[in-house]
Amino acid sequence: MLKVGELAALAGLTVRTLHHYDSIGLLQPSARSDAGYRLYDRDDVARLHQIQALRSFGMSLADIGLYLDSPAGSPLAVVERQLAALDRQIREAARVREQLQRLHDELAAGGQPDLSTWLDSLEQMSMYEKYFTQDELARIPMYHDETIKAQFKALVDEAMDMIRTRVAPDSDTAKAFARRWLDTFGRGTGGDAEFAARINLMVQREKEAGAVSPELMDYVMAAIGAVKNEAWAKYLPPEVLARMRHHWTSRGHEWTVLIGQVREQMRLDPDAAQPASQALGRQWMALFHDMVGTDPQVVAAFRRATEEEPVLRKGSGISEEALAWLRKGLSAPQ
Repeated sequence: MLKVGELAALAGLTVRTLHHYDSIGLLQPSARSDAGYRLYDRDDVARLHQIQALRSFGMSLADIGLYLDSPAGSPLAVVERQLAALDRQIREAARVREQLQRLHDELAAGGQPDLSTWLDSLEQMSMYEKYFTQDELARIPMYHDETIKAQFKALVDEAMDMIRTRVAPDSDTAKAFARRWLDTFGRGTGGDAEFAARINLMVQREKEAGAVSPELMDYVMAAIGAVKNEAWAKYLPPEVLARMRHHWTSRGHEWTVLIGQVREQMRLDPDAAQPASQALGRQWMALFHDMVGTDPQVVAAFRRATEEEPVLRKGSGISEEALAWLRKGLSAPQ
């Protein structure tokens, strides 16, 4: 039998996660040692395999519990579902390989693939990446809606043209472009704040890995920043706006990661009762105060702007649900 720490290490999970599974009745250990330590046997490990497999399909913990208690949730059914998903991934990987081989052959021959070729390659890669399950991808319009994909390709071409012609990101032309980008992004995510947050995290990671053009995304974000600064300027004094610009230059990337962490912890701890949830709330407030300061009047003006200016809520992946969860964690007894 395995102790909780041993099982966590072997499964690539945290002890806290296994404790949470136990507390909600999803995975309760078959035995305890004389000292009270959780002990897991073969059947427990098999159930954990099912839980992790179903989580990879995008299923919530509550739904996993119901599913495993139904006839469809037998170990055989879950493994068969995994095999079907793996077969899809293999087919998708083969398509990605074909596209990459074409890119390789063109580059090896001294050619310069055009933008559409690179975009086609990225589109193929997106079907194989680790960020979304196939069930989730089916619910993301920008993945399967040809109209929205065409709109994004047109926006990318437009942005690259503005970069080449040195159009300033705070110009009226670039700000009009940024508004269209935000609107298209909203349609492309189906208005789902969680998908928006995860796509933002995906883009940041792929940019760091060189799969997404840093020049393109930096320009787009600068243009979006210019649009949002116009809205902030109606509510906040110049010195606060200057502080915010400095914050976004030096620490803006931290928000994307933090929002992703908040979204993941919301799934693990919907009641924001765990120490990890409360720690994320404190991290959020520390980053927020670094951005706007601690003056109560400024904080109130910032929140009023967010409530009254729709553009400030676009594209970030922050929802009222997430903010309420953070407040709940911060107000919990320490």
